[in-house]
Amino acid sequence: MRPHVLELKEFYATRRGQNARRVIRRAVRAMWPTLADEALLGLGFATPCLGIYREEAERVVALMPASQGVIAWPGDAKRLVAVAEEPELPLADNSMDKILLLHALELSEELHPMMGEIWRVLRPQGRLLAVVPNRRGLWARLERTPFGHGHPFTGGQLTRLLRDHGFVPLRQKMTLYVPPSRSRMVLRTSGLWQKLGQRLARPFGGVLLVEAEKEVYEARPVGKRVRQRTVAPVRASAIPAGARNARTTGGCR
Repeated sequence: MRPHVLELKEFYATRRGQNARRVIRRAVRAMWPTLADEALLGLGFATPCLGIYREEAERVVALMPASQGVIAWPGDAKRLVAVAEEPELPLADNSMDKILLLHALELSEELHPMMGEIWRVLRPQGRLLAVVPNRRGLWARLERTPFGHGHPFTGGQLTRLLRDHGFVPLRQKMTLYVPPSRSRMVLRTSGLWQKLGQRLARPFGGVLLVEAEKEVYEARPVGKRVRQRTVAPVRASAIPAGARNARTTGGCR
């Protein structure tokens, strides 16, 4: 069952949630050091990480699913968030350079249609970054946090999902090695837990991050005299099989 948006907000307001946000932000920033002059979309409940790019990106937009609910964001400026149905994102084709998914894939009630929509709105060779609970980690086993809800992933499972919907996985990373505890001692030593986890328990981080690229190919004949058609990959704005049924809606500027 998907947590309500107020539950997500309350979690990230706690010391444990603030610590998780700092760790995830560092991992996201390490994979995407800069997004200067790029359009960024956050899906699910991505606002805990979107703020780090507000000053440099050309445009930052957050969409939250209707079944989850939506809260105002940011709190100190013009609102950049809206509610949307997962299978019908209110964005034009090829309109985003980057898409960040946090509390999105593992909680989705219409995963495959949503993946088709993500493919549609992402520009050719645009990239997505999926942040999901790691099936092997402790955080996916406890329902006291948002990472204990929905469908956690292994690296292999997430890679297959992305490939099935027209994306090429590029790299992956584990993070959030601090145990999902409310203990002040554990929270104070989160840096030590991170260092130990990266050295000794790399596959068991609480969160898995996978970056993937939208890859588009169109078959075209090569040569004029050969009857038997030989094809070569050429980049184009085609729609993969997993996205053929996705509806196109008006653009969001």
